[in-house]
Amino acid sequence: MTFPPTSRYYGIETARFTRADGRELVYLRRRLLPQRERFVVVQEHAVVAGDRLDNLAARYLGDPEQAHRICDANAALRPAALTERIGRRLRIALPEGVPGAPLA
Repeated sequence: MTFPPTSRYYGIETARFTRADGRELVYLRRRLLPQRERFVVVQEHAVVAGDRLDNLAARYLGDPEQAHRICDANAALRPAALTERIGRRLRIALPEGVPGAPLA
């Protein structure tokens, strides 16, 4: 399995498991959430009614399929929780490992 560099699964190793019947299953190894301290926050977003992570990713990151970056920057194990509370401040950050200073 290969994933594009923009995928949350890019660089995650695969493993194989052989079932008792001899069939082999290929699966992705566990992906651990990056540490929040490793992100450079460039701005915040206050959640309003109707917000969706894909729309926020499109607005702030230019790609709705990058919603996982918002999840990672906010240490979300359950993505839907990020937009449940109106007024919650979401961190919008550079991808993990990209050095930089917050935008002025």
